[in-house]
Amino acid sequence: MHGKVASMYHGPLKLFQLSDIHFGLEDTRALAWAKACIAREKPDAVVITGDLTMRARYSEFDAASAWIKALGVPVTVEVGNHDIPYFNLYQRFFAPYKRFRAIEQMVESELDLPGLAIVPLRTTTRAQYQRFPWSNGWVTDKALAECLAAIDAHPEGTRILVAAHHPLTERRERDGKLLTINGTRTMEALAGRKVIGVLSGHIHDPFDLTAETPAGPLRMIGAGTLSRRIRSTPPSFNEIVIDGGGLHVTARNLEHVATQDMQIRDVPENALPPRDPDEPVSPVGTVPRADPPVN
Repeated sequence: MHGKVASMYHGPLKLFQLSDIHFGLEDTRALAWAKACIAREKPDAVVITGDLTMRARYSEFDAASAWIKALGVPVTVEVGNHDIPYFNLYQRFFAPYKRFRAIEQMVESELDLPGLAIVPLRTTTRAQYQRFPWSNGWVTDKALAECLAAIDAHPEGTRILVAAHHPLTERRERDGKLLTINGTRTMEALAGRKVIGVLSGHIHDPFDLTAETPAGPLRMIGAGTLSRRIRSTPPSFNEIVIDGGGLHVTARNLEHVATQDMQIRDVPENALPPRDPDEPVSPVGTVPRADPPVN
């Protein structure tokens, strides 16, 4: 689809960014609300930034695929660390995306809209020799090259959003702990191409932060969760409105909490409860002691 993005301005675009739905531990009320919002408002596209499932079981993928296919708008889906088989190691290493078959055309697919391209960036890997467990991000050289080639194929002036699962922060500031491998280099490369934002999930709390890189600033936008694995905010999704050169984010949620009270001010290590006392939480600040049990 490269080259098909019209550079002419056609008015504002509305995107919904959903993330970390975790079928198997989904919040049915939140999903019904999000689906109703999509049906009523018909956004130009829906971007799902990973973790459709909880344990990558066939039944979870079947439920997730049926829900996504019924949305009736263009959808792109990123692969999250929870979406690679946990218990079938053969499939994990040799056919990790087999269970996406019902929606395979949406997986890591570029969406071309008037004056805007949404380009995928894979951050999930089957294994990582640097560490275990393999839940955090890694932008491999191949994944970065594919993303940059897709960006470079568009005409000059095309607005670019990149969709990934993991935030690109490479090191946790307070202690230098490794988060997303190769994240620093990736952020610099994307900033150098004037990407207007990187959409991600994984954290289960929304955020809207700007990373400073040697190539310039890079906006990083995270969506919350639509599952029962909440962190410090109620279930939510991001509404993103792109109007000319502007990009506005609203963290929409069932509790009607204001966006500035939903968003965290830094990126924590992961989405595991309870968070350490010095890890970032939103002003809402309702951190559960533990996740609901998974069958």
